[in-house]
Amino acid sequence: MPNMKDFPSKEQILDFIRENPKASGKREIGRAFGIKGAARIELKRVLKEMAAEGLIEKGRKQFRKAGELPPVTVLKVMEPDESGDLWAEPLSWEGEDAIPRVSIRQAKGEKALGQGDRILTKIERSAQGYYGKVIRQIGSGPAKILGLFRQSEFGGRVIPVDKKSDKEWRIEPHDVNGARDGELVEAEQTGPKARMGLPKAKIVARLGDPAAPRSVSLIAIHEHGIPDQFPDEVVKQAIKAKPVSLGDREDLRHLPLITIDPSDARDHDDAVAAEVDTNPANPGGHIVWVAIADVAHYVTPGSPLDREARKRGNSSYFPDRVVPMLPEELSGDLCSLHEGVDRPCIALRIQIAEDGTKIGHRFTRALMRSPAALSYEEAQAAIDGDVTERTEPLLDWVLRPLWNAYEAAQQERARRQPLDLDLPERKIVLDDTGEVTSVAFRDRLDAHKLIEEFMILANVCAAETLEAKRRPLLYRVHEEPNADKMEALRDVVEGVGLTLAKGQVLKTRHLNALLHDSAGQEFAESVNIAVLRSMTQAYYAPENFGHFGLGLVRYAHFTSPIRRYADLIVHRALISAHRWGNDGLSPDEIDELEATADHISKTERRSMLAERDTTDRYLAIYLADRVGAEFEGKVSGVARFGLFVKLDETGADGLIPISRLGREYWHHDPETNTLTAERSRRVIALGQHVTVRLSEAVPVTGGLLFELLSIEDKAMPRAPTGPRKGGPKRKLTKSRKAARKVSRNRRRG
Repeated sequence: MPNMKDFPSKEQILDFIRENPKASGKREIGRAFGIKGAARIELKRVLKEMAAEGLIEKGRKQFRKAGELPPVTVLKVMEPDESGDLWAEPLSWEGEDAIPRVSIRQAKGEKALGQGDRILTKIERSAQGYYGKVIRQIGSGPAKILGLFRQSEFGGRVIPVDKKSDKEWRIEPHDVNGARDGELVEAEQTGPKARMGLPKAKIVARLGDPAAPRSVSLIAIHEHGIPDQFPDEVVKQAIKAKPVSLGDREDLRHLPLITIDPSDARDHDDAVAAEVDTNPANPGGHIVWVAIADVAHYVTPGSPLDREARKRGNSSYFPDRVVPMLPEELSGDLCSLHEGVDRPCIALRIQIAEDGTKIGHRFTRALMRSPAALSYEEAQAAIDGDVTERTEPLLDWVLRPLWNAYEAAQQERARRQPLDLDLPERKIVLDDTGEVTSVAFRDRLDAHKLIEEFMILANVCAAETLEAKRRPLLYRVHEEPNADKMEALRDVVEGVGLTLAKGQVLKTRHLNALLHDSAGQEFAESVNIAVLRSMTQAYYAPENFGHFGLGLVRYAHFTSPIRRYADLIVHRALISAHRWGNDGLSPDEIDELEATADHISKTERRSMLAERDTTDRYLAIYLADRVGAEFEGKVSGVARFGLFVKLDETGADGLIPISRLGREYWHHDPETNTLTAERSRRVIALGQHVTVRLSEAVPVTGGLLFELLSIEDKAMPRAPTGPRKGGPKRKLTKSRKAARKVSRNRRRG
């Protein structure tokens, strides 16, 4: 037996481990206490006993005091706290105490971390607790799955609602979290992707009945990770906000600044007015006023409201709800330019000539009071002669001056030639219970175009002013299409008999000529869609690359700060440039402009996808009880695995798998976007008129499947229902496999 007189006590071993977290393996402990020979066996026994007693834990290469984090460990990044500080928790924790939180300290210039990211971290401890320095990021957050839970004897499975997903996820019994069969759930991946079998996940949220009328937008909100609950500190700050008095602001309460918005608008962040310019140097000219809600007064840099607004990036709009960027106390009240109440604004006076040319402009921080809040339909009806008791007093005083100024502005627009797409917008109409009552196309009135034109003019003025004052800002950038996209567009339009010439500097007028030539033709909508798809994605950036679609050299979003964070940034830049107060663009914000631009460009795309998915699901719900009915439509897409058809009645899109295109085989030509029948040589191309039968409608995924009955009024032979006679089954091609996969995904749920 070793000499126990000099053998360390358990307390001494614990002290050494605590003081030497990076060198606390059995060898280091033995060396520190001079343990040699047979005494090493006793040390091994003592360390094992200490572990059994819960005094220490064994890592891969060293011991540590039980209930403490190892010096290097993997953490999961949590949501920032109310102060904006970043925290993380260990990915695995077996201690009896509460899971420890680690304050993450990042050096300037390090890649920003997001909630759910995995980081390998060097851990240190102080009197205030743990803090960590990032060694490297080892992965983003775990995969999130939104789907239907199907219970089984051994846990269950989650079937994703995403129609592009073709895999299910296995749920162990201890990860079911009380979910019931058929419920809509949110699950999270629990381990690495399995090489064999189904990947594993755990249910983290139960979202209820997927067939409930108001579950549709909820699915999209969760599927795309859109924050829909405001933290308490954000709500508290919004509740404390007070109305604004005149103070140093310019008093514009005498101006007839009216709001013109959709009839169901939940906020009003822009108002307009116009008058004849009395300046003799501008005969026939106009003065246009654009006033925008002064959100920057309430949402100051670095505040809880500001951090949450930046996190959301923008508001998201669904048929049954809005997920706002700002709490209702601001978005629907103090920041909203309601009729008959004083509201703070940043206003813009624009002087335009008789031919629409902008002569000059100036910005001011002001107080306004709107005499009326009209819908587009109300304003248009009054101008068209259908006045009401409400609009009659506004006709000569407010509306006609606005329309006269708009007629002048149209001349400048015609010279500029912005891209003139004609793609009707669908409107999902719901009843009080959330059920779909109708699907219609929104009317595009002159009232819509008037507001759009004046908002574009105001956005140009904002960019010009900030450039002239050499102030940093965020531009709205829309770069010109690349050569590959133009070549693809050229193939599409040549397929319908139109021409887009090569070897010229592309201008919007060239694309507008295509759209004009296709107007009234059966392929008009397909050409509009093809032109839209050829465009690059617009985004935000601190550098100016112009706006191709609008035909503008510089452009910055300024007119919707209630629902877009980019506009709030531009407002703060204007405040700093004009020295209107201490709530302008901060130095920290200027340093982070590039990161902010990238973030809000992503949140904008996230909202667009969520809104589109919601529309698809509502359309599937609306059509679900009409399975078997026949519809008229047009070919809107051609792929090797089938056709996409857009219905004339609702604008809903669905798939016809190539396996359902009659009794012959089809060859896909990607250059001409056509399918050609092997025997009859029949050609299917974009824009052709078709009659289809709805064979499947899956509300949970938004998927529609059609059967093609006729094309260009010529009937299609029915597809075979079994294997070919007189020979072996034909081997599945890649295109047929793809069609089966799409069909299978749309049937699930």
